[in-house]
Amino acid sequence: MKIALLGYGKMGKIIERIALERGHEIVLRKGSENSFEGLEKADVAIDFSIPTSAVVNIKSAIDYHVPIISGTTGWLEQYDDIVAYNQLKGGAFLYGSNFSLGVNVFFKLNEYLAKMMSQLKEYNVSMEEIHHTQKLDAPSGTAISLANGIIENSAYNKWTLDQPKENEIHIDAIRQDSVPGTHSVFYDSSIDQIEIKHTAHSREGFALGAVVAAEWILGKKGVFTMRDVLNLNDN
Repeated sequence: MKIALLGYGKMGKIIERIALERGHEIVLRKGSENSFEGLEKADVAIDFSIPTSAVVNIKSAIDYHVPIISGTTGWLEQYDDIVAYNQLKGGAFLYGSNFSLGVNVFFKLNEYLAKMMSQLKEYNVSMEEIHHTQKLDAPSGTAISLANGIIENSAYNKWTLDQPKENEIHIDAIRQDSVPGTHSVFYDSSIDQIEIKHTAHSREGFALGAVVAAEWILGKKGVFTMRDVLNLNDN
């Protein structure tokens, strides 16, 4: 499989190494200084760039009829536009707030727990996410996905970084050196606490998941998520 890397920072380099180990070829390593030349040769593109570059990268891949995997967060106010653009062009697009295989199982566990806890009004939910200081967006895309999973399965209707009002989920976004990503969901009552937590030990899990998604999307058309890749859509 021939891969175009749209974004060649730390994640791009880890994805490159894992892709090569799995027998794939890199035909484009796009940083801020070079063009999209070589994208037309790719079987699939993987975007791990920055929020201000992501939309251009994704649309360029769609224009070249190259399936595109994107793990860049912080641009989701334009997500619906990208979905419509992909549909118009007949492309293949997969966005993931987190490509870790374990995190995507964690997403499903979070939704299941939220559904159970929605019956227990004694408990209040809150969240915490910890990332490295180079992360540009807060809260993380993963934290937003977790919050949305709770909202879809409970009476909560909004997340906030501020002091929460009724039916709001407070997210504490913490930045520390050299933390790949830790996400916790807490259910607190006056007598006890339930906590579920995912801790990433390195960025390797994110990179492996992105390459697995790229392998999966070949030959497909439409808009997908890691739920499709891992067959987690069934309840």
